[in-house]
Amino acid sequence: MYSEWVSLSSQISADSCAAQSCSVLNKFPASAGREVTVSVVRQLASNLGITQNAEPSHLVRDEEVNWCMDVICFGLSLPLQEHETIKDCVNVYCEWLTALHPQPRISVPKPICEDANMYCRKIVSHFHNLFVPRQGESADTINRQAVLCHRVLRTLQQTAQISQTMDRKTWEALLLFLLAINEVLLAPPTVKDDVGDQLCERVLSVLFEVWLLACVRCFPSPSLWKTLQESCAMWRHRMALIDQWNRVNLALTARLLEFTYGPAFPELKISDEDAQLIPADMTNDCVAQTWYRLLRTIGNPTALCSPHIISKSSHFMQWALTHDKGAETYQHPCLQALPQIFLKAIKGISNQVDAFLGLSKASLIGITGARLSTTQAPLTPTSGPPSSNSLTSLPSLGFEHRPPLAVARPQCNSILHLFGEWLFEAAHIGGDAWVLNTKKQANEASKRPSSMIMENRKGSISLSQPNSLNDPNSLPPSLTIDKYESGRAEAIGTLCKIFCAKKTGEEILPVYLARFYMALQQCLKITEAKECDETLASILLNSSDLFRLDLNGVQVLLPGFISALEIVLPDKDLKIKTQAMHFNKTELRRASINILLSILTLPLHFQTLPIRDLTNESTERIITFIQLKPRLINILMNALQVETDAQNTHMLLGGLLLTVQDAVTFEETELVSTDHLHAASPAPGDTNLLSSDNAHALFVRATYLVCHRLISSWKTDLNVSLAALELLSGLARLHIRDSARKFTTDALECKRAVKWICDYICYQCSRPPPAHSKDLHSTIVAAFQCTSAWLMQHPYLLQDKDCLQTVLEVVELGISGTKSVGKSGDIPKFKDEKELKPASMRVRDAAESLLTIILEQVGYFPSECGPESISSLLDEVALMKHCNSMPDSSGNGGGSSITTEQAIAKFKYFVTENSTILALLEEPLGNAEDPQPTVTLLIRGPFGRHAWTMQLRHLPRSKSGTKYHAVNPGRPIPMNDTPQRIEFDQKFFPDGVDKVTPCVADYSIPTLEQIREQYGTDSIRQLETMIENQSIDEKLAWAATDNSADSLSHAQESVPPSVCHEFQAARLFLSHFGFLTFEERNPNNPSESLGAPVQRPLIVLDTKRSQFAQELGMLDKLSARTYDTVHVFYVKSGQSTAQEIISNMSDEHVRSLDAHFGNMLLTLGWPVDLEEHSGWTGLVSTSWSLKTTNQTEPAKHTHSRFNPTAANHNDLRFNGESKVLYWADVSSEIAFVVPTEWNLHCEADGSCLSLCSSHSSGDSLQSAASGGNVWARASDSSAENVKTQKSRNLSLELDTKGASAKDPIPPTRRKTNAMKPALQAQPPAKIFLVWLESFEDHLNFPIDDLLGYTRTGEETQSLQMPRASDCHVIYLHALQSGLLRVKLQGPTGRMSFATPLVDGMVLSRRVVGNLVRQTAHNMAKRRRLDNDNFQPPHVRRRLKVQDIVQKYKMDLSEPELLAHLFKSAF
Repeated sequence: MYSEWVSLSSQISADSCAAQSCSVLNKFPASAGREVTVSVVRQLASNLGITQNAEPSHLVRDEEVNWCMDVICFGLSLPLQEHETIKDCVNVYCEWLTALHPQPRISVPKPICEDANMYCRKIVSHFHNLFVPRQGESADTINRQAVLCHRVLRTLQQTAQISQTMDRKTWEALLLFLLAINEVLLAPPTVKDDVGDQLCERVLSVLFEVWLLACVRCFPSPSLWKTLQESCAMWRHRMALIDQWNRVNLALTARLLEFTYGPAFPELKISDEDAQLIPADMTNDCVAQTWYRLLRTIGNPTALCSPHIISKSSHFMQWALTHDKGAETYQHPCLQALPQIFLKAIKGISNQVDAFLGLSKASLIGITGARLSTTQAPLTPTSGPPSSNSLTSLPSLGFEHRPPLAVARPQCNSILHLFGEWLFEAAHIGGDAWVLNTKKQANEASKRPSSMIMENRKGSISLSQPNSLNDPNSLPPSLTIDKYESGRAEAIGTLCKIFCAKKTGEEILPVYLARFYMALQQCLKITEAKECDETLASILLNSSDLFRLDLNGVQVLLPGFISALEIVLPDKDLKIKTQAMHFNKTELRRASINILLSILTLPLHFQTLPIRDLTNESTERIITFIQLKPRLINILMNALQVETDAQNTHMLLGGLLLTVQDAVTFEETELVSTDHLHAASPAPGDTNLLSSDNAHALFVRATYLVCHRLISSWKTDLNVSLAALELLSGLARLHIRDSARKFTTDALECKRAVKWICDYICYQCSRPPPAHSKDLHSTIVAAFQCTSAWLMQHPYLLQDKDCLQTVLEVVELGISGTKSVGKSGDIPKFKDEKELKPASMRVRDAAESLLTIILEQVGYFPSECGPESISSLLDEVALMKHCNSMPDSSGNGGGSSITTEQAIAKFKYFVTENSTILALLEEPLGNAEDPQPTVTLLIRGPFGRHAWTMQLRHLPRSKSGTKYHAVNPGRPIPMNDTPQRIEFDQKFFPDGVDKVTPCVADYSIPTLEQIREQYGTDSIRQLETMIENQSIDEKLAWAATDNSADSLSHAQESVPPSVCHEFQAARLFLSHFGFLTFEERNPNNPSESLGAPVQRPLIVLDTKRSQFAQELGMLDKLSARTYDTVHVFYVKSGQSTAQEIISNMSDEHVRSLDAHFGNMLLTLGWPVDLEEHSGWTGLVSTSWSLKTTNQTEPAKHTHSRFNPTAANHNDLRFNGESKVLYWADVSSEIAFVVPTEWNLHCEADGSCLSLCSSHSSGDSLQSAASGGNVWARASDSSAENVKTQKSRNLSLELDTKGASAKDPIPPTRRKTNAMKPALQAQPPAKIFLVWLESFEDHLNFPIDDLLGYTRTGEETQSLQMPRASDCHVIYLHALQSGLLRVKLQGPTGRMSFATPLVDGMVLSRRVVGNLVRQTAHNMAKRRRLDNDNFQPPHVRRRLKVQDIVQKYKMDLSEPELLAHLFKSAF
């Protein structure tokens, strides 16, 4: 930089010699000069005002002053035994120097005041004598010399600061003097505790501080700069030089950053003392000039690695020549510090780089402060002990301890232009290339004859032996090249930081990339000992982002990095090269895991692409990406096996699910066309699972490993347990190709997994009471949810007797707190004899939910309704449309105009178990032809609404018909011949009656004549007439009978009476199902006190009261599943306002979006049309409503823009207006909404709030449609909900009023829940999915402004509105390779960050939709687990039923209830 300028080194030498010999007294004997000096100086010092009042000087002429100065000059060179005299000399000169001050002291001679600059230059040159080291002095006298030197330095510094009159010559003289005294003190080899050692830091600090002052007042000439550079090169064996150099550089850098990048750039934090180094009035241009020049003063730091270069001076030569045993210059003991000095220099450069990247360190101790001890940590210091496996070991998962890079940071090229050369050279120290270069230089030197090389500096001669110049064997053991590894590690770590700071789209010069890759390749070489050295650790700690940045060709480093990871991750005890390495092993493992997560998908992404070897072109064996897959999987599995840190385990679990999911999806979608990849490998099933890496083997290994670790190690840690259970749930959902062949092994694996999860629940429940906390119960709830996932995906498990028993025992444990069957040998305890003590109400709710899923859903989901509903899509109105009694029901929907109230009036409503509403319709539906007793039930319970139609049948359907008897029972057919009737006279008595002699008794019956005489003829005539008429009638009847088909000749079988068609089917149903048995109950029996509410088994509801229909509607609007919403945004490069981001989804801009964004959207869920959708839609107002086909027909035309011809880009309009993306399983629903401008205004007109009152937790929100203020509505509700407090207790059937005092008190829910079931303490999780074109835009993502576009209608139920700080954001950034980089951001809670996605992970497009959906689902689940006041959906529905019971029940006695059943329903 100063090659054209002459150095002033020779002038410094000349001035030094002149100062030492300029006094006339040097011509006289020493004793004479001493006597003169003592007497003269004592007299001069007495006038200074130190011991008495100061007087004006008697020296009035120049000659007098010059004579005195000649004497003082000699006095300053006296031996240190004359301490008092030297002290007086110093005092006189220091006083006289005030001539340059604005107010000179009174004792300053007049000639000096008149020509202050000239005299002061002379004084400064004389001071040189004071600093010259005296040989053979004792420590005490050296200390006295040091004190006087400090006084002079302080005076000179003060003068430079406050003088207004110093001219350029004086400034240059002062700077040359400071260079000279540094030269005389620092150039010789360091000797402990000599004056140079004592004054080292002080003279250097004064030099640099005065130099900075000079840059402001009188900028030094290029010759001075060149001289400074040359001089510093001679002092590099002094640690203090590097300390001061770092200190000044950082202070200048702090000022430079201020005006270069503005106040928004992260401030470089330095101590106040260092900040004051830079004069306040230094201009920006001056700062920049000074900064760059001072940065270059010590030359290339890598020279510190060559003791031959550092010791190439006359002073070291002199030491070598005078050494008694004969030695080389580079063997001086002071050079032992070179490795530490080199490390400090590189750390200084590293801190400069950090400052430019915005990684401002809070403290730079060890860099600019006191010198490093030889044992100081060469790597990043530990940040505390590794986190323990406690439940609080994850304060804020996902956030690194390092500060983020500055947004406005300079480009990598700019930083490399400044520091790259030094760092690249330092990174190659000791590498193969460096060794080759060293040998080359040695060979060249050996070709020259041994010569006396003139040293250009002082004209002195240095004898150098070129053949030993760079011979490593001649170096002392403490200076071998491996001792410089700490500095090398710092350099390569700094390079990694620079390259990891690359922004999206930024270009780095290929030459820099090539040098960087070569340096990394050298540094990543693994020794045979398989040890982790500092260089390797430094690379891993600083390269977390290396594979996430689209660096051209970075994949060539993949084999090297995998080898490094194989050293660090799989072993529990890391083999460290030297014990002097102090760094946090947990942090090193975390950084390694970050790298692992960014390369897991590469083998299946690039497949058979070869990886070039940088160093050796002619390798026979070419490595392809796919060959690295087994190594990566082994690293992952083994790392998970030995990891003890919670956050690291969390990250590894995410990586494990990514690997398995990617393998499964790959085999499903792409393996058909790429079977040749695995052609060489043996068929699956023949190989050992541990050596196989197909999807099935991965599934088995992952399941086994995670279950085993969950039981053995992770059960006490909340976050790791949750992550493991999330992973197991994810594994349960995988459908593995070729599994059919291995069905038995798969079933065994799945059965074992379920058994392990059940064991986990049992262990957690059995822990002692002090361990039972909210966190513990959260893990149990999560385990129940995980179990349900396995059973839903593998319903055949319930066919296994052992598995079914295990699961049901755990359900029983969750609900009641104990198992009926205890240890072997114990007498089983029946359920009605048990005390009910569930671990907590949350656990009991989770167990109930699992039980219902087992009984109702396993093997039956999704139903005919589709996954969008687990409830029936029929309600009262829909049923009535199919009812026979409805007018026009067979026509075109004449009955469709029926209102809800009219439909409800046709039903009878009862409540059973205080939690289930039965709606009974006694009419057969339109398609029922059998005149059977038919009842249609709508059952509304905690787990949904179900419709049943029941018939009372006495015969199977095959034997039933309209006629209930056979036409021909197989009896003889009657003869149809009419028999001949023989006419004859009837005789009343036998013929021989007249021959019998009558007796007295015969005469007791009077004859007809006697009667006629007695009663008269009229009576007899009447009787005769009656007999005659009767005989005529009988004859006519006989005649009619003979002629009819019913005559005896046509006799028929007797037929049964006609079937009854009029029923009161409801009463029959209730009686047959045992609802009308009013047996006595024992309140002391625990199971009855739980199973039987205080009310009777059947409660009648009064449907005629107003609002009943609305209450039922609100119950139907309470989903039986959890529901979440993910809002998806697309951010184009550089966008930072909500308006710009939302407008990307408008019709005119949507065409310009990345096509992969649209593909990713469609993998999140399936598109649904809201007109026909009956699940969650992302908006309360349009969710869970029953859609009818008549409504959808006209709607199809109104939304014609969604027809298939309207190009693909319009398919992305999933804003909730007419379409959303939807996904559901048996217990949860997720809507993916892509907001547009419509979402901001959709609630303004009330359209989104019209049904808000019927959502979620109850009746408190009825005014939602009319009101605009969320807070007002929420607060109004609390008063109304106090009424439901008592009924909440009833839902648990735990009212213990009837129990005796000694009975255990069953658990009850928290009071807060009972008081305010409608209000959630925290709002549901706000989850955003953001697609970034430029990764850096995540720093400016306007969450606050976008909250308005993401309203769902749920905001009315939370005590606080959603805040930006509570939002979970999943950023996806598409890399040029086709992979996707993940960035997670969220609230810093203990449970915020869910798996499988992990911050920094790199995904393939195959799995992105699946993993994003699982992560969003798990984030929401964790938020609910962490919310004390969250009520599971079935609990909220049960509470609502109880609320309806309280409002609408009819208090009927048993007789009144029975009488009520006999009334007609109409």
